[in-house]
Amino acid sequence: MPQRIAVDAELVRRLVAGQFPQWADLPIQPVADGGWDNWTFHLGSDMSVRLPSAAEYALAVEKEHRWLPELAPRLPLPIPVPLAKGKPGAGYPYAWSIYSWLDGQPTSVDRIADPVRFASDLAEFLAALQRVDPTGGPLPGLHNWFRGGTLRTYGGEARRSLAALDGHVDVDLARAIWTSALDAAWDGTPTWFHGDVAQGNLLLNEGKLAAVIDFGTCGVGDPACDLAVAWTLLTAEGRQAFRERLSVDGATWARGRGWALWKTLTACARTVGRADEQAATAWRVLDEIFAEYVADTRRQQYQP
Repeated sequence: MPQRIAVDAELVRRLVAGQFPQWADLPIQPVADGGWDNWTFHLGSDMSVRLPSAAEYALAVEKEHRWLPELAPRLPLPIPVPLAKGKPGAGYPYAWSIYSWLDGQPTSVDRIADPVRFASDLAEFLAALQRVDPTGGPLPGLHNWFRGGTLRTYGGEARRSLAALDGHVDVDLARAIWTSALDAAWDGTPTWFHGDVAQGNLLLNEGKLAAVIDFGTCGVGDPACDLAVAWTLLTAEGRQAFRERLSVDGATWARGRGWALWKTLTACARTVGRADEQAATAWRVLDEIFAEYVADTRRQQYQP
């Protein structure tokens, strides 16, 4: 687990005043639920300040400044656009960023007005992202926790989670799903991916998908990691619309299911014996992954 450092509004004020005096008089307020990888603050009414919370997360700063301005005009929804890059200073050790502010509410199931429309809009966004020329883009690595690479990177974590869950879930079924994901070959054609398509990074306006944020894990590689959202957030009908819009083949779908399973097994292993909302969500998603895999396997068996 990365060693995070604390950042408060006073530190941000000193950094902004020292490096960007034109914005020194703007109010600074922390953003509620501002994320884990970065500390996020409002700067005035139309900007945000993002400061990596650990050295590992700081690796994404250069990448975001290099690539987000190129990706933004090619995508059908707004994404954050960096306005300025700060340097270490005032006791803060990493590069940091000032971005344009994007309005919207973080996605939650109860806020989505039309689950199928939401799924289709999200697929449209990812399809556009995948069409962007990947030449020179950042390959999987430490900067994005190897998103876009092989699921085998997380094999040890998956096995530990399964051991912790033995007696609590159908571990044989979980292993079968995991194995099918590992065995599903990628053809090696790299495309752009976001890397963390999750509730907090999808913004809504009046219940509709309005923006996609936090590209710290983006890169060029296997886009299957972006499919995990099909199980972690979408409804069954939405998942079908999502898959059809992206024209996902069986192998890619299996790898995407594997990414969802890895994340969910880890969450379930942390919440064994708990009865809070986070635990309930994790176990519900695991049930969804199990049910969809069984149904998909049966469907394939009966196809002519």
